[in-house]
Amino acid sequence: MKYHLFITIAFIFSCSENAIQTPDGMVWIPGGSFYQGALESDTFALFHEKPRHQVHLDGFYMDVSPVTNKQFKKFVKETGYKTTAERDIIWEDLAKQLPPGTAKPHDSILKAGSLIFSKTSNPITDFIDVSQWWKWKIGANWKNTNGKNNIKEKDQYPVVHISYEDALAYCDWAGRRLPTEAEWEYAARANKEDAVYFWGNNHNSLNNNANTWEGTFPFTNSKRDGFEKLAPIKSFPANDFGLYGMAGNVWEWTSDWYNVNYYKDLLENKTACHNPKGAEYAFNPNNVYAQEKVIKGGSFLCNIEYCISYRISAKMSATPDTSLEHLGFRTVATKNMLN
Repeated sequence: MKYHLFITIAFIFSCSENAIQTPDGMVWIPGGSFYQGALESDTFALFHEKPRHQVHLDGFYMDVSPVTNKQFKKFVKETGYKTTAERDIIWEDLAKQLPPGTAKPHDSILKAGSLIFSKTSNPITDFIDVSQWWKWKIGANWKNTNGKNNIKEKDQYPVVHISYEDALAYCDWAGRRLPTEAEWEYAARANKEDAVYFWGNNHNSLNNNANTWEGTFPFTNSKRDGFEKLAPIKSFPANDFGLYGMAGNVWEWTSDWYNVNYYKDLLENKTACHNPKGAEYAFNPNNVYAQEKVIKGGSFLCNIEYCISYRISAKMSATPDTSLEHLGFRTVATKNMLN
């Protein structure tokens, strides 16, 4: 009798666990352990990708692709939300991210807008001055990606010019959240333990697997992958978890603070890495006045000469109010969020 009772209880429990249907447009990422950070063999890895360390994660659902214009349009229609790029800049907020004493620009500059990419007229050798290819464009936002209303026929493109604040607002509406950096990297790796890229270690396969800049950045793009700028979702193969766009096309927000010492501190403090939430505070020695979040995945601008961030362990940083022509997001959810 006890045996049958146990079987019945186990059956009921199993049914209740499986009763949650995978939400439309998401896939289940099974929990497991992996090593986060750059492989020793990755000669392109930067300091902030090291040292490699073991992480254990519980399972979660993740969007198959980055959030699209169509999805974001529905959110805006139902809520009336205005993105940060659609609001005039508040100088007092911006000044906190700048060295003390920075002069306030003319009010005509502090208008709603975002950063758009512009090719250079000649090849360049100085890749530190990003103002050579990034331009502030008044009127640029998710609806007007280059300052003109050009998303009417682009429902299946990733939404861009999205700040961290905008992404959180969408998550609140959708009943989701942003992935942690560890979740994003684990999902991108998809159990390929010793791979630099989600498809393996062959860099020559890049143009078949990701939308990146192929040619002389930021001067000419050969478009061997079929695109010069943004590509529709699912234009390239999915990884082994069934996720599209985990390399190139658009950078994606995570919930973690960007701190260059985070990985090192984890190992020194022997901190348990079960569902890590990232650093407690932001720290970037190259931008000490800014509080930045981790972004992952690279974009259509990544190039072997400049930004090789289509690698699984690669990352960059951005302040929560930043919006760019190549920055979007995807969401995750856990079973308890869907109960």
